Amino acid sequence: MENIWNNILGIVVSFIYVFGVIFLAKFLERFGKEASRKAVHILVCNWWLLAMVFFDSPFWAAVVPACFVILNYLSYRFQIFSSMERGGGKGDLGTVYYAISLLLLALITFGPLNNPVVGGVGILIMGYGDGLAAVVGTRWPKRPYQIFGSEKTLSGSLTMLGASFLVTTLLLAATGQPQVLIPAITLALLATLLEAATPLGLDNLTVPLVSAGTYYFLFV
Repeated sequence: MENIWNNILGIVVSFIYVFGVIFLAKFLERFGKEASRKAVHILVCNWWLLAMVFFDSPFWAAVVPACFVILNYLSYRFQIFSSMERGGGKGDLGTVYYAISLLLLALITFGPLNNPVVGGVGILIMGYGDGLAAVVGTRWPKRPYQIFGSEKTLSGSLTMLGASFLVTTLLLAATGQPQVLIPAITLALLATLLEAATPLGLDNLTVPLVSAGTYYFLFV
C-alpha cells in the first residue's frame, strides 16, 4: 500500500512540475517564442529524475508521458500550449515525438531492463543537449551547414557535444555507474551526429532512443 501511495504522489508531483514548466514558459514568451519553447524542452527532461525517485513499475512511469502524447498532439493541432509550439507552417511534431520517447523509454527501462538510468541517459541528452544546441545555434549562429536537408550550425553542434557529455557524466557518476567517461564521450559524439542529421523534429526520437540503446548494449 505504501508503494501505491508513493506512485500516486509521483503522478501528482509530475503533473505539478510539468504544468509549472509550461506556465513558466508562458511567462518567458515575452522574451521570444523560441526562448519559451526551448525552456519547456530543456526543463521537462528533468521529469525523468522525479520518475526515478517515485515510480517502481513501467505502468506508473508511463502514465504521465502517455497523457502528454495525447495533450501534445492536441496542442500541436490546436495551439493549446502556444509557448511550447513552433507555430504554423513548421510542419513537425517535435513535441509529440518528445513525449513518445519518454513513454517508450519509461515502458522499457522501468520494465524489462529494470534500469531507469538507461532511459535517463537518452532523455537528459535530448533535453539539455538538443535544447541548448538550439538556443546557442539560434542566438550565436556560427558556421552554418546542412546534412540531409537539416540546417545546423557549428556553434550549436559543439554545444550539443559539450552538454551531452556533461549531463551523461553527471548522471552516471551520481548513480554510481562503474563506467563514466568512455560512455559519456561515446554518447556525446553519437548524439551530436544524430541531432545534426535528423530533420523535422525527429531528433526527439532518434537522439534519446539511440543514445539509450547504445548505452545499454555497449556499457551495461
